[in-house]
Amino acid sequence: MRDFSRRAALALGAAGAALGVAGWGTRANAAAREAADEIAKFTGGKTAEAGKIAIELPEIAENGNTVPLSISVDAPMTADNYVSEVLVVSEGNPNPGVVKFHFSPMSGKAQASTRIRLADSQTVVAIAEMSDGTLWSDSADVIVTIAACLEYN
Repeated sequence: MRDFSRRAALALGAAGAALGVAGWGTRANAAAREAADEIAKFTGGKTAEAGKIAIELPEIAENGNTVPLSISVDAPMTADNYVSEVLVVSEGNPNPGVVKFHFSPMSGKAQASTRIRLADSQTVVAIAEMSDGTLWSDSADVIVTIAACLEYN
């Protein structure tokens, strides 16, 4: 068994911390790519326009384990013009697809509320698909003070 000096132990700890930080940066970049892929899969590669949908999140979430989220879409919800789906994606979570809501003309209103988990401070994007295939989007930034849904490898 080898004895470590205090200097060697500190150097080993610093190297481990540096490797850990490098891994977190890589994971964040991968999550952003996965979020973009999730959006592209939902939209079929089409671009969503800003408007008609509103996403409500607190500006600061004290605990990432339970962040209130509300979505509303300005649509008449008639047989000819209604919201069919809404996708919510978080750009900083290990699994970016947070939730998908399904609506029909019988829904009456295109509104939904829930609580979500967020891994870190990030941008959350909501995309609504209308019955005619048009896409609308909105986003909100949220600062998370206590992170949730962390992935350890």
